[in-house]
Amino acid sequence: MSQRVEFELKATDGAARTGVISTPRGEIRTPAFMPVGTAATVKAMMPESVRATGADILLGNTYHLMLRPGAERIDRLGGLHRFMNWERPILTDSGGFQVMSLAGLRKLTERGVTFKSHIDGSKHELTPERSMEIQRLLGSDIVMCFDECPALPADRKRIAESMRLSMRWAERSREAFGDRPGHTLFGIMQGGLEPDLREESAEALKAIGFDGYAVGGLAVGEGQAAMFDCLDYAPGFLPANKPRYLMGVGKPDDIVGAVKRGIDMMDCVLPSRSGRTGQVFTRRGVVNIKNARHADDPRPLDEACSCPACSNYSRAYLHHVFRAQEMISGMLLTWHNLHYFQEIMQGMRQAIAEGRFAAWEEVFHGTRTLGDIEPV
Repeated sequence: MSQRVEFELKATDGAARTGVISTPRGEIRTPAFMPVGTAATVKAMMPESVRATGADILLGNTYHLMLRPGAERIDRLGGLHRFMNWERPILTDSGGFQVMSLAGLRKLTERGVTFKSHIDGSKHELTPERSMEIQRLLGSDIVMCFDECPALPADRKRIAESMRLSMRWAERSREAFGDRPGHTLFGIMQGGLEPDLREESAEALKAIGFDGYAVGGLAVGEGQAAMFDCLDYAPGFLPANKPRYLMGVGKPDDIVGAVKRGIDMMDCVLPSRSGRTGQVFTRRGVVNIKNARHADDPRPLDEACSCPACSNYSRAYLHHVFRAQEMISGMLLTWHNLHYFQEIMQGMRQAIAEGRFAAWEEVFHGTRTLGDIEPV
């Protein structure tokens, strides 16, 4: 196994790509979907269950882990991998998204961000240097630069100022990260929906030099059409021989559309959050298990799915335990959703390798338009 983090591009089909990111903790097959383990856990899942769905890598959250239980504590306890019993690769975000989402609790300067904890109101500061320190203490394999991301829509002046601040922070992040064999740092492109600002951001990041690049500042309110318009050009500004990560995406059709446009990695809380609220993703579209139509249905959620929820339980049972607010409901539905998302990724990897991505995509969309099976 490589003692460095390296990316090998195996095949392309149009703009879609498949490859492998090799790390000391294991290989990440791309396109890759990363389940989100915000507070050192993928909610309602055991780590071995997450692995059983096909996940090669998890995402941890710098902001939440620095507040509770604290990065220094996790370091003393052996690092995030040991702490959460996940020995495969972990990517940690920088805290930049929370800087945006907690705008009402923060103060932004050139140095960084000061903010009040959403837990207890205590004051904290995040800077590029502190973000790199926290992620070092956590021991994450893939570290993200500290950035600032405005919610969309925003005016061009605000987007440009934010992007250029993020590029200055990227340079400070690179310097603070240093040389850490076995770990790697990704830069984050910003620039909203402005092609020239995206290109300016990409050029700044390439001049600094990173082992991977994220497309940030999307899935923040602009809508799918605008996001896809941006992805039609933005990945092309980034080096073809480095992995490309679209942050915070998304729904199944968002993921497929992103891969079609050259994205290699994605993350989103959607499959786990939806599982806990009774929303299930299937190849025929979205199913709301809370609906009364499932109460007497002995069939599985998806007869073609091999996850435990579909293999061992009926829609009637899943409807019952959701309505009864039993914990097993969130566990089974989250497992199913994560299994389905990983099934999509495997399907795309194989289709790209075999040069039939367009045909795979047509079947994917065609099956989803059928809608759920008829009620009993």
